[in-house]
Amino acid sequence: MTTTHTNREFTSVGSRPVRHDGFDKVTGKALYGADIDLPGLIHGKILRSPHAHAKILSIDTSEAKKLPDVHAVITNHDFPTQEDKAVSKIPGPAINLKQQTSNILASDKVLYKGHAVAAVAANSPHAAEEALALIKVEYEQLSHVSTVEEAISDGAPLLHDQYKNNIASHDVLEIGDVDKGFNQADLVVERKFRTSTVHQGYIEPHSATGWWTANNKITIWGSSQGHFPIRDRTSLVLGVPVSAIKVIPMEIGGGFGGKTTIYLEPVAALLSKITGYPVKITMSRSEVLEATGPTSGSYMKVKIGATKDGKITSAQADLKFEAGAYPGSPVGAASNCIFTPYAIENVRIDGYDIVNNKPKTTAYRAPGAPIGAFAAETLIDELAEKTGIDPLDLRIMNGAKQGTTRVSGMNNPLIGCIETFQTTKEHRHYQSPKSSKKSGRGVAGGFWINGSGAACAVANVNFDGTVNLIIGSMDIGGLRPVAAQHVAEVLGIHVDDVNPQVGDTETIGYTSMTGGSGGAFKTGWASYEAAQDVKRQMLERAAEVWETSLDDIELENGVFIHSSDTELKMSFKELAGHLPETGGPVVGRANLDPRGPGSAFAAHVVDLEVDIETGKVTILRYTAAQDAGKAIHPSYVEGQIQGGAVQGIGWALNEEYFINDSGGMANASLLDYRMPTSLDLPMIEALIVEVPNPLHPYGVRGVGEVAIVPPMAAIANAIYDAIGIRMTELPMNPAAIRKAINGE
Repeated sequence: MTTTHTNREFTSVGSRPVRHDGFDKVTGKALYGADIDLPGLIHGKILRSPHAHAKILSIDTSEAKKLPDVHAVITNHDFPTQEDKAVSKIPGPAINLKQQTSNILASDKVLYKGHAVAAVAANSPHAAEEALALIKVEYEQLSHVSTVEEAISDGAPLLHDQYKNNIASHDVLEIGDVDKGFNQADLVVERKFRTSTVHQGYIEPHSATGWWTANNKITIWGSSQGHFPIRDRTSLVLGVPVSAIKVIPMEIGGGFGGKTTIYLEPVAALLSKITGYPVKITMSRSEVLEATGPTSGSYMKVKIGATKDGKITSAQADLKFEAGAYPGSPVGAASNCIFTPYAIENVRIDGYDIVNNKPKTTAYRAPGAPIGAFAAETLIDELAEKTGIDPLDLRIMNGAKQGTTRVSGMNNPLIGCIETFQTTKEHRHYQSPKSSKKSGRGVAGGFWINGSGAACAVANVNFDGTVNLIIGSMDIGGLRPVAAQHVAEVLGIHVDDVNPQVGDTETIGYTSMTGGSGGAFKTGWASYEAAQDVKRQMLERAAEVWETSLDDIELENGVFIHSSDTELKMSFKELAGHLPETGGPVVGRANLDPRGPGSAFAAHVVDLEVDIETGKVTILRYTAAQDAGKAIHPSYVEGQIQGGAVQGIGWALNEEYFINDSGGMANASLLDYRMPTSLDLPMIEALIVEVPNPLHPYGVRGVGEVAIVPPMAAIANAIYDAIGIRMTELPMNPAAIRKAINGE
């Protein structure tokens, strides 16, 4: 189902073509990071800490180096020395290179179980593992802290001397006067919330192959969400210029924000430099869970006030987020997102970034926003109950609109917040009776900022009228077909006549990370502009063929037409055949850094049952509405909505890092880290709402992130509707629900 708020019609845009990468992926032809096999390739393995927090007193690698199949062993000391301060040497946020390098291979301390300590290169993975067992590391164990509450408690051990009470930063966002707003309220709801650390759960483990040749050129093959940022970060860690590094992107088996940083790339490259061979390192599943970046656990205090007729007057939040071993939790994004679906004049948010003995956090699909929404949308539901107002009506009457001031101080552009709430309310799911007396129904809204960044595209016209399109963004969710549709729409050709490919770092211009739901916006726009460049050149060629003025020719639906001589017509393919004699190839280019990606809003409704005896929750029905701006490829949009909802359901009901008394993760396998399967879920109905983004040629808004924001709160609200108990901690697994029922 698609609800549109525009009359503009397109041909390719909005259609559902067969995906260009589909054949390779279903036949096994597609190559992922671990599929690389090069002449002379050897294998790397990583030694990881068994302790959550410890000083490294010594590392003895001598016995490992004696093994006949071992070619090299390295530690942090083999990397260049880095300053312990944030620097801005590459596009994007400033990076503390000492912390970045120490997360790759620990320097003086290990800060989480699984922290990398040393690396080995050997003829086979088995030989490398044998060598790891011979490396002797002497540790001095230290007390550890696993939660934000433990980390900031009196007398807690410090992970870094410079962060007092393990608080890396404290930032405040504020508009209006929250005290005044609460004084105007007739009702105030306030609760504490806790959420557990969770992982993105991508299918493909991290893998990187590095080849450092004798002429000091480095080639890296791997799966990531942005091969240019991977190149740039690797260059800084290794102390080599970016021009010395070429990154060749492979297909990516999922990322969801977790493949936006480096773990293996500098290690593989340095091992290759020492050995002279290409080196491949691939993580196991347990390494992925124990040693790559999950999203934060959190502790939150949230308070909302409203008048008796439902107008929200004030909102306040105290957000404490786990950063893991090094600073950088998504608390800033959470602060910007938590109350943004609503027009609230008085808001204060305190955001704390807190280090603790877990892996350094990384982005996870709308990073920070789902955590904040769990708290805020639970309280919104409670206000609806206390005022006697329908939960969606309350959201609609307080919904953000164009011109609403956010807590960041910016005013909303044209957005589709209220439209998503209205679409959900009018849908047959919400209008239908619940399936049984035992079932509960819950709703929740969500917001994500959406991102952008630098992007490049090159469109090469072949003499048969097809177009080879090269883009710089990694395709992590259908970006190649979407880019091709932008080109096809401009040129009036069939999308199958566009061949989209992702170029490496030497064949296309710099393109920022694919993340933040910015890929379709920025790279779609770059593809659009590259096609416009092609169009301009092709019009000139038509004018040359017909020996007429350029002003007399138009391109309509893939056909060049003379405005006054109706007999003069030529298809795009026909004109392409004339390129050799009219000046040679036509190449369209575009490079841009567009602003205004458009904000994303979503509203979800869920029906579920709770087994009182076991605490098990069964999802009966799930519907998710989302403003896509303009759905370029509706099938992909529906898939993104469904995928985000599924991940949110897993986060709500089962997923967590179970940390034992020694500070280690006790469930570091997919058998024990319980993600939902198809057997756990009904078909999720995706409702596409289209309120076009006026700042994009085709109205695009990013769609990949916001679908994960509402599920946790929607499920919590449905559980309350079913059993009358407010759940304030994630996950809401059977044990937690049984404890709540028993009043524990």
